[in-house]
Amino acid sequence: MPPGRESVVSTTSQSGEVPARSKRADALRNQQTLLAAAAEVFVTSGVDAPIREIAAKAGVGMGTIYRHFPTRSDLVGAVYRHQVEACAEAGPSLLASAESPLAALRQWIDLFVDFLVTKHGLANALQSDNSGFAALHSYFLDRLLPVCAQLLDAAVNAGEIRPGIHAYELMRGIGNLCIGRDSDPRYDPRRLVELLLQGLQRPQSS
Repeated sequence: MPPGRESVVSTTSQSGEVPARSKRADALRNQQTLLAAAAEVFVTSGVDAPIREIAAKAGVGMGTIYRHFPTRSDLVGAVYRHQVEACAEAGPSLLASAESPLAALRQWIDLFVDFLVTKHGLANALQSDNSGFAALHSYFLDRLLPVCAQLLDAAVNAGEIRPGIHAYELMRGIGNLCIGRDSDPRYDPRRLVELLLQGLQRPQSS
């Protein structure tokens, strides 16, 4: 083998791996950007918004969207999962950074209410496909129930809220309070959610 040939082959092999990893990372970032853009467009223009509007928001061509998501239901489902993941990942971060477990719970519930009020149209759009909607609903519960339970347990252990409330009960109750927001802009579910949280708090000892 001529001098230097081995090093050239090795370098070529290594240089082939790095761009591949970089390409995968770039593709993931681009997909996350696309999903975030689609979520924003869905909130302002509805889930039937033109694909070109989403493409313009994300700064990509329409072909890129169709390549990743061949149908609108594919895109809606991906955006729904993306938003659920953001809500799920926020829980531990808030618990680590907030001044107290109760403060973390309040901030997370505010995010959860925002998800229900602004993103529920994503779920509604999928109800025509019962099997797909059922799978997404299960995914929603599987990802968010443990996060809510973790925040509740931390607040109970800190003596900030009463024991005995279950994560499913709290999330279901908040969900019921958010119903009707679209049909009546005068109704602010956050005010009633705040009353619910006040009822969960332990009385302050004098």
